[in-house]
Amino acid sequence: MRGATHAKWAAGAVVVALAVTACGGGSSGGGDGSGIVKSSWGDPQNPVEPANTNEVQGGKVMDMLFRGLKKYDPKTGEAKDMVAEKVDTSDSQNFTVTLKDGWTFSNGEKVTAKSFVDAWNYGANIDNKQNNAPFFANIEGYDKVHPENGNATAKTMSGLVVKDDKTFTVKLKEKFSTWPQTLGYQAFSPLPQSFFKDHDGWLKKPVGNGPYTVDSYTKGSSMKLRKWDGYKGDDKAQNAGVDLVVYTDNNTAYTDLMAGNLDLVDDVPAKQLKNVKNDLGDRYINQPALIVQTLVFPLYDKNWGKEGMEKVRRGVSMAINRDEITKQIFQETRTPAKDWTSPALGDKGGYKDDICGDACTYDPEQAKKLIEEGGGLPGGKVTVTSNVDTGSHREWMDAVCNSINKALGKGAVCTVNPIGTFADFKNQMSNFKMTGPFRSGWQADYPLIQNFLQPLFYTGASSNYGKFNNKDFDALVDKANKESDASAAVKDFQDAEKILAQQMPSIPLWYQNGSAGYSENVSDVTLNQFSVPVYDQIKVK
Repeated sequence: MRGATHAKWAAGAVVVALAVTACGGGSSGGGDGSGIVKSSWGDPQNPVEPANTNEVQGGKVMDMLFRGLKKYDPKTGEAKDMVAEKVDTSDSQNFTVTLKDGWTFSNGEKVTAKSFVDAWNYGANIDNKQNNAPFFANIEGYDKVHPENGNATAKTMSGLVVKDDKTFTVKLKEKFSTWPQTLGYQAFSPLPQSFFKDHDGWLKKPVGNGPYTVDSYTKGSSMKLRKWDGYKGDDKAQNAGVDLVVYTDNNTAYTDLMAGNLDLVDDVPAKQLKNVKNDLGDRYINQPALIVQTLVFPLYDKNWGKEGMEKVRRGVSMAINRDEITKQIFQETRTPAKDWTSPALGDKGGYKDDICGDACTYDPEQAKKLIEEGGGLPGGKVTVTSNVDTGSHREWMDAVCNSINKALGKGAVCTVNPIGTFADFKNQMSNFKMTGPFRSGWQADYPLIQNFLQPLFYTGASSNYGKFNNKDFDALVDKANKESDASAAVKDFQDAEKILAQQMPSIPLWYQNGSAGYSENVSDVTLNQFSVPVYDQIKVK
């Protein structure tokens, strides 16, 4: 499971976070002759290491610094072999991984089977406190290195065995037929020995095996990445490098784009959506993505998690006029949500537009009835929380509360709680300090329905910030992961999703498009299925 990471938490959506600091303006874009792409960025919450990054901003860096066993095709999302020559199995539980020849890290170290096994063991070990540790939970021996309680009783997972430099085997605890498709997620990246020998030094200047190297990183200001000429892969950088410039206000980033100080912004401000087509013409990108926005209830709070409150949660959902909000605020960049996944999955991938049903339909009368039957709003009020440094979060939060207040007709019972930065917001979520519904933006790590459900709602999962706990849901997810037939697995996941519709641990709000704008100084700008710019293919004129 990254659940989106990758699956990822996005500062702006999940989407993309931007911002300004003093460094947010003044320098010119790619037209200065340097061949460098200058792009808006938001500071990652955590150090940029593969098993510790589970939000979009850090994920952008990982995607430029590392290549794993597989890589997701930017257009289709298909998991294609990258460092892997092949991943074989005869029973969907025991896998043999064979690596291609010639791959190295940018410091000259060879990429070997040990590079992957050591990285995965490090990521899984409870002592290392890596956010993406649950992605390794399927591997036999994970419970020894990452027990639910107490200290680790082993340093490595028994299910990982290095056979030779090019080969290692993986034994999973149970059958997981689609496991190879998850291997494009950054948590499964290899690591050089320098990571383990000088961890602090590596964090200051990370070393990977991808198309770029880190030239410098100043937290709160920028990260400068430069093309690595020794890169082995076919997707070599088509530019000289990328400067990721930190912004705390995407309106300022957009202004800098229009002034020629930036080449790329990948979070067009809500205030500019009416103008962006005229401003940028065909240099504006707006396309469906594997992203969904929800409001999560803190079920660890006794007021929201007690028995019977599912009616109240359902009622709050029915008090939100999604159609009106998406039209007025988001200008064709959002679509009212009808489930907890994304239409970008398609029917075969598991998307169904009737899973949420009436609970995602605006119905003021039914909303009032359900809230009353469930015992009413805790203390007669509800507070909606989000970071407000990216996207249009303040605008839509106000709109959601206005809708709820109008539907319930009891005055200003809904209020907003704006938090200044995504990092502060994420810290409050991670420490389970919320007292009312809070924003969740989920950007998938890979195009599987599993990635929208397991990381967010499975008991103890890495991004289950509402602490939803349901044995029937968990059992259906486990059953789906064991299926050898993909269509049977999808059906199980959809059955699990129906439990979400009954319990409403979160409220689906809308599906989000990936949006971006770029300058006349660059070309070949595209977004992948996860709405992240394909930086290595951008050309500077």
